[in-house]
Amino acid sequence: MDKKINQIWGDIKTFLGSNLPEHAINTWFDPIKPVAKQNNELILEVPNQFFYEWVESHYSKHINKATDTLFKNKFSIKFIVSVKNQEIQAEEPIVPTNAKESSLIPQLNKEHTFKSFIEGSNNQFAKNAAQAVAENAGGQSFNPLIIYGGTGLGKTHLIHAIGNKALETKPNQNIVLATSEKFTLDFVNGLRKNKTIEFAKEYRKADLLLIDDIQFFRGKEQTQEQFFHTFNELYQLGKQIVLTADRYPGEMKGLQDRLLSRFQSGLSVDIQPPDFEVRVAILLDKAERNGVDLPYDIIEFIATHMRTNIRDLEGTIIRLLARSSLMNQDIDHKLVRDVVKERVGKKPNRELSMEDVVRKVSELSGISEKGIVGKSRKQEIVEARQTAMFLCRHVLDSSLSSVGIYFGGRDHTTVMHAIKAIEKKQIDKTKIKDNIAQITQELNFVSF
Repeated sequence: MDKKINQIWGDIKTFLGSNLPEHAINTWFDPIKPVAKQNNELILEVPNQFFYEWVESHYSKHINKATDTLFKNKFSIKFIVSVKNQEIQAEEPIVPTNAKESSLIPQLNKEHTFKSFIEGSNNQFAKNAAQAVAENAGGQSFNPLIIYGGTGLGKTHLIHAIGNKALETKPNQNIVLATSEKFTLDFVNGLRKNKTIEFAKEYRKADLLLIDDIQFFRGKEQTQEQFFHTFNELYQLGKQIVLTADRYPGEMKGLQDRLLSRFQSGLSVDIQPPDFEVRVAILLDKAERNGVDLPYDIIEFIATHMRTNIRDLEGTIIRLLARSSLMNQDIDHKLVRDVVKERVGKKPNRELSMEDVVRKVSELSGISEKGIVGKSRKQEIVEARQTAMFLCRHVLDSSLSSVGIYFGGRDHTTVMHAIKAIEKKQIDKTKIKDNIAQITQELNFVSF
């Protein structure tokens, strides 16, 4: 049977190949796998929900024409989404059959797990803290746990991962997951329907309470009052509370002091923007999940120019797939440059960072980036480190203290010494002078 369904799908792809551009076949049909033929249906597996919706909306007519021409419509095509990669929508709760019943059953995204979370130095502490809470909710001093950071850095992924892992660890516990907006809306509806007691009971019977984006409680005094009492009751009962926010609790304005005091009594962990290696890993993972094989130099180009937001990185892959299909264009360097320009703005040069400087020095010296920012005292490594410090100061105009912090927490006097050493070596050593000039030129011309 396997041979037969493979042959059927192969015939259909051949037919499609004669009517569609090669890049469309490579991007949207090669990743599809025939899995079964039941009655009059050929069942095809696609990598994810986005993939299914795209093929269904853009190529269903072509597929129907192929089956009609080749097989006189003797069977139809049915798509299923891969269980491994399936993205569950918010309205599809993932709860074990023996979980406690609640009108606030968590709307957990199955894809947001610790396993699928790309770990790096920017988020490692936050991930480890989240895992500890998920495996032993309420059982240690991380209560509340507050995960904070900028938009699109993975806070929501982690809070869902906590819920998924907690259910896996203790399937019968009652987990309540809500955004701050949903908490507010539930409270308002409770007021409107004279059901504030029922509202309070639903949230306060949680074994694990997960609230996303608490900064949106700002200015909502009654909502903050309700959340304060909910927080207190759960905390006193030893229940676990996990919150996400856009900044450190101590820097929040518009929230009651007593709430901020409660928040600061627990553990606050931040997520920073991803470094280059993490950005590459995220892009490779997203490309694989969407069934597209991108050359490494394209991945590297995207990672180099898009550096602050994981959501933007992932969105770029989707945008590339969409542009490729709609414009009947291969995913090449020109298309990638166009898409990146759209997403970051059409600036002639992007903002440089100390990461760029260290990478350029590493490329020229042959010394690893970790070695340059590390503690080795080998002469050639020290010289590369001093060169990088000099460039950070003179090309980026970075402060002495910020350079010192980036290079392993060194004192500003160490940075000053490095700068003076390179200034002297430029006079005494032509090679050093030439290297500085070359790197400076390359940094100044980093552009699209």
